[in-house]
Amino acid sequence: MSTHGFRVVITGKGGVGKTTITSLLSHLFAARGYSVLAVDEDPQMNLPYAIGVSPEDAESIVPLSKNLDYIEEKTGARPDSGYGLMLSLNPDVSDVVERFGMKGPDGVNILVMGTVVKAATGCLCPENTLLDAVMRHINLREGEIILMDTQAGVEHFGRALAKGFNQAVLVADPTYNAVQVVKHAAELARELEIPDIHLVVNRVRSPGDISRVDRLLADYEGYFSGKFYIPYDEMMLLYDPDVRPMLEEQSEFVDGVRELLISLEMHGLMRT
Repeated sequence: MSTHGFRVVITGKGGVGKTTITSLLSHLFAARGYSVLAVDEDPQMNLPYAIGVSPEDAESIVPLSKNLDYIEEKTGARPDSGYGLMLSLNPDVSDVVERFGMKGPDGVNILVMGTVVKAATGCLCPENTLLDAVMRHINLREGEIILMDTQAGVEHFGRALAKGFNQAVLVADPTYNAVQVVKHAAELARELEIPDIHLVVNRVRSPGDISRVDRLLADYEGYFSGKFYIPYDEMMLLYDPDVRPMLEEQSEFVDGVRELLISLEMHGLMRT
């Protein structure tokens, strides 16, 4: 078991394949002997299903943002209870993974955070206070590969939830809107001083798709430590949501994710 660790945030427009890529990376890193913690910050909470947790177990998960008892235990205030000045701003959440993490296939640990309170950017509400504390705790954990699958868009960057992560994977498909989200995310990742930013263009069907993305990102070439163009693969639909069977097949899609893993590992080990 490797004792090295690093943290990677995966983001991009909704529906571009973030969760599938996060899940494949989780299994591939685990197969290489790493201890893996996969964090689901997407409100859709699809990551446990994709990693291979049974539907019954996945449906029983209560995300941290909805775990009212834990929020009250740690912050001293219950959401929507008129908490006034009694809110603890620095709760001790060092037990969060042990208490609420779920062990998935291949030994992958899974922690489902849920999402922040959307209307409360900067809000000192109990839910956001707890999630911020959990993110600080995750940033301090050592000896793990931590992969955080985020909600669509870039809100998590705007709230600095990714601060402390040393790599970002920005996922797009060859559409204009997906590339625009990547542009914004790249700028925010740089503002947060995330040193290594990797671009993944998923569902590539032709050389024209690559040319289109390169043209749209012409002014952003200096942002990326690596660029990965992954071909469209019907297998993603065939095995949805559990990605594990894909690892047993010949797949250019999985080959592309393996190349991304090698880059993440190389940059991660350089900074440990």
